[in-house]
Amino acid sequence: MQLIQIFLPLIEKETQDFASSRYAEIRKELTEKFGGITTYTRSPATGLWKEESDKTVKDKIIIYEVMAEDLNRDWWQQYKQNLEEQFQQDEILIRTWKIDVL
Repeated sequence: MQLIQIFLPLIEKETQDFASSRYAEIRKELTEKFGGITTYTRSPATGLWKEESDKTVKDKIIIYEVMAEDLNRDWWQQYKQNLEEQFQQDEILIRTWKIDVL
């Protein structure tokens, strides 16, 4: 079993929120494909990273999490590219772990 986390930005170009309908569509799509989804929305997480040695970038994010029997890397690579285009991001972080469900 695989646990897959998708980190999505909440703010477009540091000025306005993305439309909530965008997140609803993603939740629906992932729920239909994987049979369920966990959404971490209670309070937006804040991501910080160094873009250059003297510049720190800050982003408010939401995390979606799904479980899948297997990891279809080709599907996830395409899905990641679609999200990057949809959210106009250089990169959307998607990470996975192999897990055991008790």
